[in-house]
Parts: sequence; C-alpha cells; structure tokens
Amino acid sequence: MSGVTELSVNLRALDQELDWFATILQAQVETYLSADPDPWVLHRHPPPDIGQTPSALGRLVTEWGLGVPERIALALTLAPHLRPQMLDILLLTSSQTGRVLTEFGGMNEGASRGFLPTGQTLAFVLSAGNRDAWADYHHLTDRNHRLMREQMLRLDGDSDRLPQIASPLRLSEAWLHYLLTGEPARPETEHDFPARPIHCAQGWNDLVLDPQTMAQLNEIRLWLTYGQRVLTEYRLADKIKPGYRALFFGPPGTGKTLSACLLGKVTNREVYRVDASMVVSKYIGETEKNLGRVFDVAQYRDWLLFFDEADALFGKRTTASTSNDRHANQQTAYLLQRIEDFPGVVILSTNLRANMDEAFTRRFQSMIQFPMPGPAERLRLWQAAFAGSVDLAPDIDLNELAERAEVAGGAVINVLRAVTLTAAATNSKVISRTNLIDALRRELAKDSKSLQWR
Repeated sequence: MSGVTELSVNLRALDQELDWFATILQAQVETYLSADPDPWVLHRHPPPDIGQTPSALGRLVTEWGLGVPERIALALTLAPHLRPQMLDILLLTSSQTGRVLTEFGGMNEGASRGFLPTGQTLAFVLSAGNRDAWADYHHLTDRNHRLMREQMLRLDGDSDRLPQIASPLRLSEAWLHYLLTGEPARPETEHDFPARPIHCAQGWNDLVLDPQTMAQLNEIRLWLTYGQRVLTEYRLADKIKPGYRALFFGPPGTGKTLSACLLGKVTNREVYRVDASMVVSKYIGETEKNLGRVFDVAQYRDWLLFFDEADALFGKRTTASTSNDRHANQQTAYLLQRIEDFPGVVILSTNLRANMDEAFTRRFQSMIQFPMPGPAERLRLWQAAFAGSVDLAPDIDLNELAERAEVAGGAVINVLRAVTLTAAATNSKVISRTNLIDALRRELAKDSKSLQWR
C-alpha cells in the first residue's frame, strides 16, 4: 500500500470514528441537560466496525482489544487535532453564573482558542454526570492501563496543586503520527521523553575487549537469546525473575556504550539510552515519574535500557539527616524497585564502581569490568582504526605505538579523526609520523599523561 493510499485509509477510519464520537458527545450533553436522563446512551450508539479495515486504528482496536470506553478516550483526544470544532458544544455556559459548565472540564492553553479536554471531560463523556458510571474513567486512567503505560494517552499537569482529573488529557504526538500514517509510534519523538535510541555501525566481531570481559558479555547475549526459553521450557519462571540487570564499569572510552549497543544489534532489540539530565528533577516525585515513563513504555517493547553515567541516578544513599536526604533515599529505593521488577534487560554504566549504591550492585546478575586495553588489544584497535581509510607513513610502527601509548578505544578514534582532518587539509591520504604523535600527545594530555616517543 502506497503512502498516499494508506494515509487515505487511515483518515477515512478516523473520520468514521469521529462521526460516531460526535453522536455520543451530542447525546451525552442532551441527556445531561434533560429532565429525564438516558443512562443507556453508550449502548444505543455502538461504535463503527473498523476492526476489519486495513487502517492503523483498525489494527489497534483489534490487537489491543479496545472497547467502547477506550475508543471514546482516543476519539476525545483526537478531536483537538482533527476536528476541534466538534468540542465547541462543551463551551456551554451556565444561565445562573454565566460561566462555562465545570462539569464538562476542559481548559484553554497558550494560543489555542478551542476547547482542550481534561480528565473531567473524559469522565463526563463516559458517564454524563452519573457517578455510578465512573468506573470506566478510573479504569482508563489507571497507570497500569495499556493506553497510559504505552504513553498513548497522558493525563498530567504542571502543578502539584492540580487534581489529576483537572489535568489536560492528551494524545501523544508519536501515536497521532501512527494513527495517521501507520508508521510505528516512536516515543522519543515526544520532546520530553527521557530516552533516545542508540545505533552503531560496527559488528560484534569489531569489539576489542579483554577476554574475561568478552566472556561475561557473551553471558548477557545468551540470556537475550535464550532467556525466555529457559523460563518456559525449563520451568524456571517460578524460581528466577524474568529480567536481567548488569553493571558495566571502567574508564571512559573502554567500550561500555558500544557493547550495550551491539548486544541489542545482534539480538534484534532496540537499545535506548536514558538521559539522566532529563530524568533527574529538583521537584519531589518528578524524577520517579520521568523514569516511570521509560519503564512503562519499555515493558511492552522488549527494549534494552542503558543508563549511561548511572551514578547520577543510582548513587550511594546517605544518612537521612535532612528532608532532602530522606527524599533522595526514597527516590533511590523507588528506582531500585522499578529496575528489579522490569522484565527486560537493564544495563547501568559508570566510570567508578565505588560510586554505586550497594543495594543495586547486590541485585546485578553481571558486574563487568571494562579495563584499559593491554598492548595486544591496543594493537588491534589501532589496526582496525586505520584499516581501509588512510595509509600510514613507512616510519610508523603500530606495534611500538601499542606498547608505548596506554589509551582506550575512544581515544584511538579521537586520534584517527584528528590525523585524517590534518591529512584532508593537505589533500593527502598518508598519515605522517609527526601528525600522529602530535594528535596522540594532545589526546593523552586530556588525562594529564605524556608520551615518551618521537
């Protein structure tokens, strides 16, 4: 199906759904204002049968088993994007106060002049003021409901003083894109989603690591490949938890991030790096909420989660002498619980193992050290760096270079970048000994090291 055709099919299905929702909305407003309310409005107006259509919405309805309440919630959050005028009926004012009826919820935001739904709006459309029918609202807005866990719908405000039901109810941009185009929803397209996918061009055989480190990495690879089989066929589900937790520790540039990326690549999983700067918040409860968003989405997608510089989130707890200390300790305990309950693979990375809270390290299945490479590993790194890209001057001996310069793989790549730029500036593809030594000395100087080599 071509892109234009699929967009047309998707829009046709969304139009059908919004036509149905408009009928529901009109009927619920009328019954609420009526002297003789009709409690069977939702039953009298069944939704269109779009489950068999090739549309994105049809697939979602079928695969997720969405019922009438879920479809009402989706249509309500779609309306501001596709038919904002549909919600104008909820701008009715009270004849007594002259104000908009608070029972309908809603809010104005920024430059928007239309009605934007809140949790109260959803509660009204589902129940038309009948409190006995609010069970559907509470079920839908529970954090464990799939629409919420998948971050399709969000019900959150910017103020702690605002009741949840008065918070704006939004359809995520990622899921709106899916419903329009059929392309998979990518949570990272949300500006405030605190994780991003990482990719690498290298292959598993390109890893240059200490043999013991490589052996431990292969254990994680085995779990990613056979873990589910072990839990089911070998009947270990009642003896071990389904998740896997690992700690990578070692100096910068020793291959921690690349290893995590390649574990995902060779097992056909996406690897998401959690951005600590977007997770950590000075406001109480916000860090936990931000991290919860990542775990909630990842649980359904078989992601491998990678926490770089994890000590920013999982550092040692302190003696609770102040309220800030108590909050920090509570936050660490929450993070520990989420990691332990996560059914997928979580990798934490740090430069210093001593910075990590022992409560975390006791629960890791693997604690893998990434030491500085030895001469043999450094030789392989230098050979791989220059292979197929540039030529080396005859007086450059990589064996001698590997013996004399104690650098990690990240530093080797930095040197490669520097010398190739210099070569390109002189329209040459041959790396001179002088340029190589100068670039290497600058790289070593970053760690206050020197090079005794001419």
